[in-house]
Amino acid sequence: MSSDDLRGKLTAVREEVAKAVVGQDAAVSSVIIGLLVRGHVLLEGVPGVAKTLLVRAISASLSLDTARVQFTPDLMPGDVTGSLVYDSRTGDFSFREGPVFTNLLLADEINRTPPKTQASLLEAMEERQVSVDGIGRRLPDPFLVAATQNPVEYEGTYPLPEAQLDRFLLKVTLALPAREDEIEVIRRHAAGFNPSDLAAAGVRAVAGASDIIAARQAVGQVSIAPEVVGYIVDIARATRQAPSFQLGVSPRGATALMNASKAWAWLSGREYVTPDDVKALAVPALRHRVSLTPEAAMDGAGADDVLQGILASTAVPR
Repeated sequence: MSSDDLRGKLTAVREEVAKAVVGQDAAVSSVIIGLLVRGHVLLEGVPGVAKTLLVRAISASLSLDTARVQFTPDLMPGDVTGSLVYDSRTGDFSFREGPVFTNLLLADEINRTPPKTQASLLEAMEERQVSVDGIGRRLPDPFLVAATQNPVEYEGTYPLPEAQLDRFLLKVTLALPAREDEIEVIRRHAAGFNPSDLAAAGVRAVAGASDIIAARQAVGQVSIAPEVVGYIVDIARATRQAPSFQLGVSPRGATALMNASKAWAWLSGREYVTPDDVKALAVPALRHRVSLTPEAAMDGAGADDVLQGILASTAVPR
């Protein structure tokens, strides 16, 4: 299948998701990019902006298996990864797979569970396997964790450590909808839209796992000039020298920005990366990999604002 055909299928996915979710195009693109480069996505937004519905609609339009885990303070690692279960009939222990054995795992309110359970996802996200009783068990392909968190309610939460945040390819902020979009949301609900029944909303499967895997190979062929690689490195190095940041972007973050830029270039119909592709993905790819100094936070600075300033001051290659 040609690249144009594959891009056409992923465009159709966006159209199917739009039948259930109004707006939030950046979030939809981010999940697709994550699937294309074997990354994971952190979705942050206030309750009621369709984070869960968005993930379910993407899964349905791609005909992928999906599982949802509601992260709570009493959730145990085995509740996510699976555990050994004793069979009284045979006297043996057998492994019972947890919800992580799926294509698209929705980790809802991931910051509401203690660090021990958060850490249970680290191996799955990085190695794409789960080790129980010394045996590694491979996860399905494709596999993506779409985690959600609430940006305003911190009581009873456990902030994600840097090691976990660094496993996410992109962090996307879902804003409240514009007035016209909100009117459309209310109109759909008034007409009988049921978020629990995507089939009734007309959402149908228009692509599959094989299309994602084929598209990955096409993204891998996208070229990136040495000057653009240098531009990515200059941005990453600037975050380490910025007075407002006490923690800058690591080489892993720079690599994530490069991979995301390649996927965005391919989705845009090009076989090469431009500086504009890098600029478009820089903030979502880097905002969760930096940490403000206490002084900058007290002054009301935001990581996004500092990153935008770095992008404005970093020389762009011709």
